[in-house]
Amino acid sequence: MYYSSGNYEAFSKAAKPAGSENKTAWLCGGGLASLAAAAFLIRDGHIPGEHIHISEETSLPGGACDGILREDVGFVIRGGREMEDHYECLWDLYRSIPSLEQEGETVLDEFYRLNKKDPNYSMNRATVRQGQSARTENRFTLSDQAALELMKLFFTADRDLYDKTIQDLFSQDFYESNFWLYWQTMFAFETWHSALEMKRYLQRFIHHIAGLPDLSAVKFTKYNQYESLILPLVRYLESRNVQFHYGVRVKNVLFHFYPDRKTAHRLVLEKNGKEEYQELTENDLVFVTNGSCTERSALGSNSQAPVLNLSPGEGSSWELWKNIAAQNPLFGRPEKFCSDIDRTKWESATVTLLDDRITPYIKKICGRDPHSGTVVTGGIVTVKDSAWLMSWTFNRQPHFSSQPGNQLVGWLYGLYPDEPGDYVKKPMTQCTGAEICMEWLYHLGVPENEIRQLACHSANTVPCLMPYITAFFMPRTEGDRPRIVPDGCVNFAFLGQFAETGRDTVFTVEYSVRTAMEAVYTLLSVDRGVPEVFHSAYDIRYLLHASSVLLDGRTLRDLKLSLPADLALGIGLDKLRGTIFEELLAGYHLI
Repeated sequence: MYYSSGNYEAFSKAAKPAGSENKTAWLCGGGLASLAAAAFLIRDGHIPGEHIHISEETSLPGGACDGILREDVGFVIRGGREMEDHYECLWDLYRSIPSLEQEGETVLDEFYRLNKKDPNYSMNRATVRQGQSARTENRFTLSDQAALELMKLFFTADRDLYDKTIQDLFSQDFYESNFWLYWQTMFAFETWHSALEMKRYLQRFIHHIAGLPDLSAVKFTKYNQYESLILPLVRYLESRNVQFHYGVRVKNVLFHFYPDRKTAHRLVLEKNGKEEYQELTENDLVFVTNGSCTERSALGSNSQAPVLNLSPGEGSSWELWKNIAAQNPLFGRPEKFCSDIDRTKWESATVTLLDDRITPYIKKICGRDPHSGTVVTGGIVTVKDSAWLMSWTFNRQPHFSSQPGNQLVGWLYGLYPDEPGDYVKKPMTQCTGAEICMEWLYHLGVPENEIRQLACHSANTVPCLMPYITAFFMPRTEGDRPRIVPDGCVNFAFLGQFAETGRDTVFTVEYSVRTAMEAVYTLLSVDRGVPEVFHSAYDIRYLLHASSVLLDGRTLRDLKLSLPADLALGIGLDKLRGTIFEELLAGYHLI
């Protein structure tokens, strides 16, 4: 497997790998990574669809990319997915997946036209004092000290950030900036999370820094992620005769270890409560999604709080990884990610508005008509003075294709769910859906004498407590996440958010698809390059633009630096006169 950039290889078709018609693939887990791997096996690996088997413990595919109407509680979305232009592997996949609504078009075509016609941006990124604008004015408010700390993180080598936390690197100045408010709530980072992951995010999305305050950097699908991304992919795979096996739990993958190679030789499965085995040869390719951010998720309802059930263990995806990891140190260390739920959990809720009594409060904050069919909030609105640090959003409506026309479906989450609320006076984790809605309505500015009535009768709120939702952000060191294809493996690969690849970022649909593509291309020796991560971190133009916007209009001369740094900068600027570098610095308003 190798990387490529540009369109020379991007537009080419992969030649059939030798002997691919004799291969069989076994994919453990039915999330986006497995579904993408199956599509790449067909399109680029030329493996017949009927040779591909996807085992999923639940009754639905999609994993964390969900969206469903449950008869017992109502509409449920545990989270949402933000996308951007340079999800190179994601768009490489969806250029080949037919749209379910637009005949003759692909999912990529559909997504591109939607976001071209209706671009995303927020008109009010944050509120305070019960629905009043926080007036962030798209400024980052980084002090000189905080700006230098951020710059230092950007240039720090990975090895120097192993097992380091964000709070190890930043002073209080940084946490008081708008930058941290935008960053923390958009990406769900906490101060105890990995400094290495924060650095990767900073480098990966440096070209979008200017769009961070108003969320113009991100794009969204027409409907929820399940209907817009998962269903078209599943229909494509079904049309190619891929075999889906629901209600099947993969308990272990057993290996033979030889001096020159490692081979998976048996799957240990559980069907209908009975253990079964699938014997494997080197022509059987095994792909395992190790770990899950939505494992052991607990749903509540409008009248009930969610109750976590962590018995007998962390859940099947973590147990599978632990069973595999016990066989060889190259298979990673799952306990680094799933052993401290107080640092990996937060809670979300799906809010369905049953009538239009709450709608005017949303319209006042976002400045748009939620029933227009176009962008509504333009991404999350963060309640800056919320004890839960609550953020909420309404995407284009309807958010579900089956949604009644008079209803609106939105989503909210709290980064600090163990803190007592400002209105309900108890932790989010102990609240019913209606009580979470009350807290939200309070921060929307709804009069207090109307809050209970509206929460109980004009809305239906379904809370979801997720103990491992930010597990992939836990501090880590080399080897904690296994390589996609561990050294010596000839018929086995890891997929998803807990497999390690290059400089891409977890908690994205791109990461799931990238790991799938790299796994398939490696095991089959596909003669086509995997698209490289967009190189903005190595483009001086993006770096200068980011520096300019992060400084809120200050020039390099305005920075209060230490004396040695100030002298060096002065000497450097003098030497740049009359060169292209002076033109660049002036063009980006840094001098």
